[in-house]
Amino acid sequence: MSRPVIVHFVLALGGFAIGTTEFATMGLLPYLAHDLHVDVPVAGHLISAYALGVVLGAPVITTLAARWPRRTLLIALMALYALANCLSALAPNYGSMLRFRFLSGLPHGSYFGVAMLVAISVVRPNQRARAVGHVLLGLTVATIVGVPLSNWLGQVASWRWCFAIVAALALATAILLAFFVPEGRQGKGASVRRELSALKRSQVWLTLAMGAIGFGGFFCVYTYLASTLMAVTAVSPRMVPIALAAFGLGMTAGNIVVPYFADRAVMRTAGILLLGSAASLALYPAAAAHFWTVLPDVMAIGFCGALATVLQTRLMDVAGDAQGLAAALNHSAFNLANALGPWLGGLAIAAGFGWTSTGWVGCGLALSGFAVWVLALVADSTATDAIRAPPSEMRG
Repeated sequence: MSRPVIVHFVLALGGFAIGTTEFATMGLLPYLAHDLHVDVPVAGHLISAYALGVVLGAPVITTLAARWPRRTLLIALMALYALANCLSALAPNYGSMLRFRFLSGLPHGSYFGVAMLVAISVVRPNQRARAVGHVLLGLTVATIVGVPLSNWLGQVASWRWCFAIVAALALATAILLAFFVPEGRQGKGASVRRELSALKRSQVWLTLAMGAIGFGGFFCVYTYLASTLMAVTAVSPRMVPIALAAFGLGMTAGNIVVPYFADRAVMRTAGILLLGSAASLALYPAAAAHFWTVLPDVMAIGFCGALATVLQTRLMDVAGDAQGLAAALNHSAFNLANALGPWLGGLAIAAGFGWTSTGWVGCGLALSGFAVWVLALVADSTATDAIRAPPSEMRG
């Protein structure tokens, strides 16, 4: 294998560990609730605690470690992830589990942000989106292999095995990072101030808003997929991992195919994915009636999850010198989507609109994300016109 392939594989292994625990926890909630002696809605706060850790950890760690060598930072982040998930596997009660899930979320965004920068540093400039997609393949493959396996382990053994396996994978990643990933020192002039300069750019905020809002529909459906399958589609719990794997297959296919288009036209690709997501989410309420119709629909929803790769590349275009913070904030935005989508979906279900109402809520979120995309496109066009305008016209 060529060096870029090895580097991307090692970085993706860390993504696999992160993706497994992030998505599997949703499907393991009934088992977590039973063992920790709380009801399922209260156990759902474990997901929120993890998401909060991501939202806070991504900007704080990335900014404070702006001058750290990238490989050293990645190793430290994976070591922390291994420790936090090991503690999660051993958690004696709900309170400690809540704290350990928050701790687990802290390195998530910063790891992906720095990993993206390392991944693109070993390829040509016109292959950036593909490099980002290769790293995120670890996360998407986790939804095909890691999540269904974790769900099965939760049924036949214990949910604790999921977190123990993730801890082992994170530790293995830390070791492989030390051997195969280049040191990748930060650029000259790297500092906290330079990283924070990303927050002054309106296009950074618009891109983050696209993810935080537009991706909410993805999580809205995914969070309640298992319950919808059993209550509406009327399948046995044994069939749920198949649907979860179908979701993951769609995500993986998207991260293989979509980056080739994003490398040519990143904004156009983002707009198409948002509209595609809205369409597939709108079909979900009807598709959920039958198992063999819901499978292709969840695959389509998963395929549009490649929006994460596209927006990651977009952030690198608009962040200027503050590449690290912008890349990490992308994962804060997607974890805000992870909080927003399920919350709105839960409100719709509680209001009596049924399990499949998550599709309509998700469609609305995707279309709202598309509205932000339109604003970003207009802002791009306005900025371009201002640059091209002759000095006399600009003064007038």
